[in-house]
This record gives sequence, structure tokens and C-alpha cells, in this order.
Amino acid sequence: MQDTDAYEILDGHAERGLVLLADHATNHLPKHYGSLGLPDTAFARHIAYDIGIEALTRLLSARLGVPAVMSRFSRLLIDPNRGEDDPTLIMKISDGAIIPGNHPISPEEWNHRIGTFHRPYHDAVSRTIAAVAAASGKAPLVLSLHSYTPAWKGVARPWHAAVLWDSDHRAVEPLLHHLRATGDILVGDNEPYDGALKGDTMYRHCMMTGTPHALLEIRQDLIGDDAGVAAWAERLAPIFDSLNADPALHRYEVHASRTGPYPID
Repeated sequence: MQDTDAYEILDGHAERGLVLLADHATNHLPKHYGSLGLPDTAFARHIAYDIGIEALTRLLSARLGVPAVMSRFSRLLIDPNRGEDDPTLIMKISDGAIIPGNHPISPEEWNHRIGTFHRPYHDAVSRTIAAVAAASGKAPLVLSLHSYTPAWKGVARPWHAAVLWDSDHRAVEPLLHHLRATGDILVGDNEPYDGALKGDTMYRHCMMTGTPHALLEIRQDLIGDDAGVAAWAERLAPIFDSLNADPALHRYEVHASRTGPYPID
């Protein structure tokens, strides 16, 4: 296991060919940032992290025996699921909460956060995916875990979970099928929001490289305690195992992004 201010890598059997990611795993801030001028209650909200995802990722990584990469800093500091040129990389306001520690922010501090937190996290993701590819001798399957609020701006979200994606449907279709097969949950397909985001983690590490992948969101009230996390780990582990056993999900195949052409190096 590697643990830094930017990321934590959970050990697993790389030869299995599966990688789990958790971009918004924690609400941590390095001590010298204090609370960014926010009350403590802000760090229990979705604006700081994806509630329930750290615990779920740990359980799934252990149960499946596969590596996982988790961020170790709050998205309030800098959002690892955004491209470096995205204007929402460091938020000034998030869901009505003004973030004093992010505004004003100097170009030097902006670049410092990229270099100290954002890039090291993505470097760890790249290394882990490459290590799994080398150990398994095939394209890894990458599954990214997130969570979302039960309601947004007063409107309830009926979906228990959602699969978000751009244009590479290979892992998406079987994941949706398995999730819906039990008939006891409502699963969104690019709802409550669209999964095509230029420069985000899936774009950077999977869309551009042709690596099979899917992003799964779970409603936060369903994984807000240990019992909920355990229940969803029980639900997801056999599904992830089934996807990982499919040879079609271990081949490189680049799909054009709905966000536009890929950047040229």
C-alpha cells in the first residue's frame, strides 16, 4: 500500500485485470489549509467528497482481490475528476457554499495544488493501470466509483444507482443489464447527469487510450452507513466479477468522444 497526501493505492492481484478508482474518496485537507474558511459541517456534505465511496471501495477491493486507487484530498481543495484546464477544477462556490480559501487564489497556488495533489493522483492511476496491464497481459477493465445526492435543488432523484459514460458502451451495457436484472432498483443510464466530460478521469485514462471502463454512481443515502455499504458491496462484487471475466472487456478499442476530438500530443 502507498499512502500520500494525494492518493492511496490498495493492494490487489494485478494479474486479475481489474482496477477500481475512487476520485472523491475522502474529505481530507492538509493541516496548513485549515478548513478553507468553511464550517466543519461542510465536510460532511457531498461538496467535500463522495459519501460512502471510500468504505465501499475498500470492501470491493478486498473482496475481489484487485487494486484500487483513491484520492486522499477533498474535492474542495481541487477536483481530481476534472481536467487541468477545466474552470471548475478549483471551485469558488459549490452547491451554495462560498469557499473563502479558494477565492481569491493566486496562479502560484492554483499550480501548486495541481502539482501537489491533482497530478500525483493521476500519475498513481496511470501507474496502476499500466501495472495491471503488464501483469495480466491484456487491457484492464477500469471501474470508477462515485456517489450522488438523493435530491438536487429540491428535486428528488429516483435512481438508486446510475452508470455514466461517453461513447464507449462495451462495459456499460453489461453493467446496466446486471444491475437491472434483480428488478429491485432503478438504474439511470447517463442520469441524473451525462458522463461525457472532456478531461475527466475516464476521458484521460480510458477514453483516450481505448481502455474498457464504466463509471458507477450510487445514491448517497443508500451507502451512508456500514450496513448500506455492506449491502452494496454484496450486490456489486459478483457483477464486477462477471464483467471482469468477459474477454471482450479486456481489449483496447478507441471510441470517439462526444466532447470532440482528442488532443494531439
